[in-house]
Amino acid sequence: MKFNDMLKKKKKENMDTTENINEPTAENLTEEQQLKDQQAETVETEEVAVGATAEEKLKDELSQANDKYLRLYAEFDNFRRRTQKERAEARETEGKELIIALLPVLDDFERAQRSMEKAVDVASVKEGVTLIQNKLKNILTQKGLKEMESIGAPFDADLQEAITNIPAPTDDLKGKVIDEMEKGYTLKDRVIRFAKVIVGA
Repeated sequence: MKFNDMLKKKKKENMDTTENINEPTAENLTEEQQLKDQQAETVETEEVAVGATAEEKLKDELSQANDKYLRLYAEFDNFRRRTQKERAEARETEGKELIIALLPVLDDFERAQRSMEKAVDVASVKEGVTLIQNKLKNILTQKGLKEMESIGAPFDADLQEAITNIPAPTDDLKGKVIDEMEKGYTLKDRVIRFAKVIVGA
């Protein structure tokens, strides 16, 4: 009888031990929780690292873009200043070539003036002035200046300025230029002075 009681007691102890093994103990729970916490921390660290890397990359790109913008702005500012300086210099010296070309004409006029003081023959003085005028016209023609031919041509408001109308001497001169008070000029095919003309009516 005692033997059976002992067996039953032994079985009961064994069962309790088995149940205790299968049941989660405080130690087992702590280890599992620690493992889960470590895994969660690792995932969070990786996410933070990825986020930090993306943020650093964007900051780096922004820094490069700002640097590029500043360099371009500085280059443009230098270009603008250089262009303004070149334009100012060009304006100061734009008539230099023409003036240099006209200096010999000025010399000729001074010589003509000296010779007129002693001259007795008016014909030679006239001839000298005509030569100087031709020289001046040739220089200006080389620079692109052209005289407009107005007399006898139909009146053109784009090239001429009518001072007055007078009755035309013949019917074929009606609406045409009869006389020219002031010559018109073009410089490289652009009108720089309109001809002042009298038109037949």
